[in-house]
Amino acid sequence: MGELTVTCDPEDVGLDSARLRRIDAHFAPYADDGRLPGWLVLVSRRGEIAHLSAYGSRDVASGAPVETDTLFRIYSMTKPITSVAVMTLYEEGLLQLTDPVSRYLPAFAGLRVYEKGPAFSPVTRPAAEPVRVWHLLTHTAGLVYGFQRVSVVDELYRRAGFDRGAPRGMSLAEAVDRWAELPLAFEPGTRWNYSVATDVLGRLAEVVSGRPLDAFLRERVLGPLGMHDTGFWIDEERAGRMASLYSADHRRRAVPMDTRGAELRRPSFLSGGGGLISTAGDYHRFTRMLLRGGELDGVRLLGPRTVAYMTRNHLPGGADLEDFGQPGFAEVPYAGSGFGLGFAVVRDAVRHRTVTSEGEFGWGGAAGTTFWVDPAEELTVVFMTQLLPSDTHPIRSRLRQLVYQALL
Repeated sequence: MGELTVTCDPEDVGLDSARLRRIDAHFAPYADDGRLPGWLVLVSRRGEIAHLSAYGSRDVASGAPVETDTLFRIYSMTKPITSVAVMTLYEEGLLQLTDPVSRYLPAFAGLRVYEKGPAFSPVTRPAAEPVRVWHLLTHTAGLVYGFQRVSVVDELYRRAGFDRGAPRGMSLAEAVDRWAELPLAFEPGTRWNYSVATDVLGRLAEVVSGRPLDAFLRERVLGPLGMHDTGFWIDEERAGRMASLYSADHRRRAVPMDTRGAELRRPSFLSGGGGLISTAGDYHRFTRMLLRGGELDGVRLLGPRTVAYMTRNHLPGGADLEDFGQPGFAEVPYAGSGFGLGFAVVRDAVRHRTVTSEGEFGWGGAAGTTFWVDPAEELTVVFMTQLLPSDTHPIRSRLRQLVYQALL
């Protein structure tokens, strides 16, 4: 959709140029001293890109720089895309939020809930409430991630081969059937827990649409929005634009990981919860669509009321994630946040302990990527980097400070 570039003078959209440069001044040392390999940040207001900067390396060994078309693994920033795609099925009347998931995925009938006991001998009971589509969208289904290492159910997932991702060669359909055999961590709807729920949602979308998840996302979201660099894998022609992946060592410095060229092959497990590769430009188009209530460049994905409904706090009684959520890993701070249909939503900026707006929504990815949309300020922000885990450095809280202090 054209080269990614600044499209306005920041002052014309109510941003201070000098104050925006504080973003670059703050994050440049992260790459200079090895805390991050490199990064890219994009700040947009009122539909115009007011600040765009890239710094450091997409591959430290070769010295290849981060550029505006660099490809990044966005991990859990896949979740909002999958959620939006599923809601297009909702708008067509092909499913309801209250539908039991077992209507589409029979393995989800007869689920059991963990009650007590160790992983080698867990005590379970029949679930009193079926897992519904709404539970998947809000992470209140009782599903877990094995890597969180908080509960016995997490351990059961790891024992079944689900630590990070699925066992080699396992398909999404096979993974979902296996998860259905494992107990839920709690009764559906009674707690919030970050989990494989969006992967289950991706499989549900396959069944309802009759299309593989990659084709479904391309037809419903990626193609219509012109997100042509976003997908579950890349071709050889774009391999040189791919950022290398890094993990943090004991000093919190970036060390390279060997991905063995996995990004060049169609994965057997199409993860609607964390499998996409994208660019800042593509994801900016997604955030602009959300800010505009479901439409971009004359293409409407969702109705404005649907987007508004998705980006409200859906936790019972307007609960806070810190109170309603299971302790463990998440891509945003718990305090002051609720959760909608695929997004965290700021419900109390004071409790959030960050300058922001109530109603701001967004999410992040395991390798440090993040985005948010602030309808009150007509603001969207995208940050890209490639360092696991995402909480190695306080990137997201610092970025918010630096963006909001630049608003005039």
